[in-house]
Amino acid sequence: MRSAPDALAVDPEDLRISKLRALRGPNFWRLAPVIACDMTLGSLENVTSAQLPGFSERLVGYLPSLFDHPCSRGSAGGFVERLQEGTHFPHILEHVALELQTLAGGDVSFGRIVASGDEGVWWLIVAYEEEDVGLQSVRDGVRLLKACITGEEFDIAGPVERLHELQETVRFGPSTAAIVEEARRRDIPVRRLNSASLVQLGLGRNLRRIQAAMSDYTSAIAVEIAQDKDDTRRVLENIGLPVPDGAIATSLEQAIDVAREIGFPVILKPADASQGRGISARLDDVAGISLAWPVVREVSKRVVVERFVEGKDYRVLVVDGRMVAVAERIPAHVVGDGRRTILHLIQEANRDPRRGIGHGRTLTRLPTDERTVEFLAMRGYTLDSIPAAGEQVFLRAAANLSTGGTSIDRTDEIHPDNVTACEMAANIVGLDLAGIDVLSPDISLPFRENGAVIIEVNAAPGLRMHTHPTEGIPRNVGAPIIDLLYPSGMEATIPVISVTGTNGKTTTTRLIAHLFRQTGKTVGFTTTDGVYLQNRLVMEGDMTGPFSANIILSNPTVEVAVLETARGGILRAGLGFDASDVGVVLNVSADHLGLRGIHTVEQLAEVKSVVAAVVKREGHAVLNADDPLIYQMRYKTGADVVFFSTLPDGENERCEQHLAEGGIVVRVEDDTFVIRRGRLRIPIAGVREVPLMLGGAARFQQQNILAAIATAYVQGVRYDTIRAGLLSFFPSPSMTPGRLNLLRVGDARVLVDYAHNPAAIAGLMEMVQNLPARRRIGVIGAPGDRRDEDIRDVGRLAAVLDQVILKEDYDLRERRPGEVAQILRESLREAGMPEERIEFVPEESAAVARMLQGLGDGELAVVLADDVPEVLRQIYPHAAGADAI
Repeated sequence: MRSAPDALAVDPEDLRISKLRALRGPNFWRLAPVIACDMTLGSLENVTSAQLPGFSERLVGYLPSLFDHPCSRGSAGGFVERLQEGTHFPHILEHVALELQTLAGGDVSFGRIVASGDEGVWWLIVAYEEEDVGLQSVRDGVRLLKACITGEEFDIAGPVERLHELQETVRFGPSTAAIVEEARRRDIPVRRLNSASLVQLGLGRNLRRIQAAMSDYTSAIAVEIAQDKDDTRRVLENIGLPVPDGAIATSLEQAIDVAREIGFPVILKPADASQGRGISARLDDVAGISLAWPVVREVSKRVVVERFVEGKDYRVLVVDGRMVAVAERIPAHVVGDGRRTILHLIQEANRDPRRGIGHGRTLTRLPTDERTVEFLAMRGYTLDSIPAAGEQVFLRAAANLSTGGTSIDRTDEIHPDNVTACEMAANIVGLDLAGIDVLSPDISLPFRENGAVIIEVNAAPGLRMHTHPTEGIPRNVGAPIIDLLYPSGMEATIPVISVTGTNGKTTTTRLIAHLFRQTGKTVGFTTTDGVYLQNRLVMEGDMTGPFSANIILSNPTVEVAVLETARGGILRAGLGFDASDVGVVLNVSADHLGLRGIHTVEQLAEVKSVVAAVVKREGHAVLNADDPLIYQMRYKTGADVVFFSTLPDGENERCEQHLAEGGIVVRVEDDTFVIRRGRLRIPIAGVREVPLMLGGAARFQQQNILAAIATAYVQGVRYDTIRAGLLSFFPSPSMTPGRLNLLRVGDARVLVDYAHNPAAIAGLMEMVQNLPARRRIGVIGAPGDRRDEDIRDVGRLAAVLDQVILKEDYDLRERRPGEVAQILRESLREAGMPEERIEFVPEESAAVARMLQGLGDGELAVVLADDVPEVLRQIYPHAAGADAI
């Protein structure tokens, strides 16, 4: 079986995956969740499926359902045709991973293979429904392909069964799913908070949380009452609702005394259990109680002894005080045929594809456990008993779906008086979501006429019996629950503003947040230096990905979210939100090229265009009309487009056309920041008035200011509020740490900035030349993970200075010590700077100390800081004030 691989000199172990991860939000490849990984092939790089005799036959033998994959041929069998003709291994793994998820019960079809741009590395992208299942399908797919290459036996049934079990374990249960599906139909954001049923709906101050059919409105006291069956009975009895006679017993003797007092027949049930656990069958005498007592007592120390009431078992669902659905529940049972045992009948019923483990399917499998054996024994049966034809044999006393019961919808049959009684029961207990259990001969007759009783009021009621009844009309009970959580007119989200670009993201994010704070709103924002609530740092670090977005969007005090969104987070994990109200794209220039498969500015623009693509249709994409790559993003969004431009009035034809069509443009006219909407002209503030412009010297800040003005305007912030915000926002360590921080040191000045790519440094050097100074000194470095050509550009741009002190970042990023500094030195020399004006002090703090030591009156120093907080702390003792300019 190994002859073909040996002849081609291939090693199956060369087929490897790495960086396997789930991208939970919109991403570079798809605006929905995907599994992504890097794939390397080694000796299999140039080998196709057709070159390995028997490979395709073995693979299709293990997964015959691959015949259903149309692939690029557009019809069933298309992928198998490509297998036989010869296709590449990444493409094969894509289809195998998707098919394994399908066999596990998922519904996925999207897949893509992309050459990463790095030699020998492919990107594998496949959709997923359940993250854990998607990840495991790729791992199992690799194992299967290796077995098909070598000809070794592969137990395909094992991985498929494990994936199926995993799918059933991690997917939402039917109650949670019913609410989540309705929320998604209404475009309400959904965020899963754990691996079970805890879910956040909505965002920020408008978020709500559910856990199955329990909400954050659910009263803790009401739950306590509902969980104690005796308390529930007393509360209902106190307002005249029909309940069975009964009392609590803590010993067998007490139970017998209660039974004699209320009269046989009785049932025993745990006072504080759920899902029918421990409930006895009908007990007609003391012997029955004695037999049932140990079973019930095993579940709870407090046992309710209750008068047995004949009747059908109904569940009435009440949401926000209103009845919304009724189901008749029938306990787990089999019907005899006179030939087969009860066990065989159970096994036959469990072959029904509607039955599964737990709550994952419409029906739950019938039980064959110890409790089933005990229950049957109490009724004179064993699992080996053969019931007569047509004989109904119950396997449980309680009619719970979780133990294999079935349901019939009776919503249209309940009598209006009974509706009132059930709504009263929910209200007196105090539950916003309640399941009222009723025993009644006929729900269509008033309770008072047929001896019906309410036996329980349940918190977190199961919804499956209503959404997927065995018989009758399915009821969309998720809708009234969402109506409860979000009444008419109530918003489910908050304004979400996403800011991306190569340069200026942090300053623009901070400025937008500052403008919204002027309106009195509580603003949460994320930047490269941390997560902030208002202006308070709540978590330090580079926080521009989905983790930090979640911190803000899951905070119930936040009224506006402003999220700096970097390329790394988009590529690594996708966005931290499904949709935004404003998406800002500032600029795109060479930075981080050569990393994560992004090698060109055009590719970088594609990554950043995701921010524009996810803006809601009723939202706004704020785009830089001066950048042709960003201008093209208008085709990626379904939102209204707002352009900004730093070109003089009338010089950007794109803006002129947009204005002619009635669009919004924000730009500089007559040295004033202006909003234009068709013929409407709204002046906001003079360029030299805005502190961020440093008297007009910081021309590169115009983009940031224009984008912030546009964002605030389309979100309804008043013009005078925008102006006040611009005039009160200073480029200081407190407001913009590491961004244009100009500090006075004696009669000299020191400018600290985080600029780290050629485009940012070009703007900074232009500003430095516009500031008056007797001499200009630079403390210059560059990140080691940039291309050599980008580092050389930094050196050439810094050559306008009078003196340069070269330093290195703390993290060399796989560069040799002194390597980056040497490239900078060479490019400085090439640009005309004499050797004697170049100095190398490797450690950043030592380089800053060297600069401060030699700084003279009237001089200006610029520090391209790596560790911004430490550099600022080092300079503060020499500065006139913490934010001195």
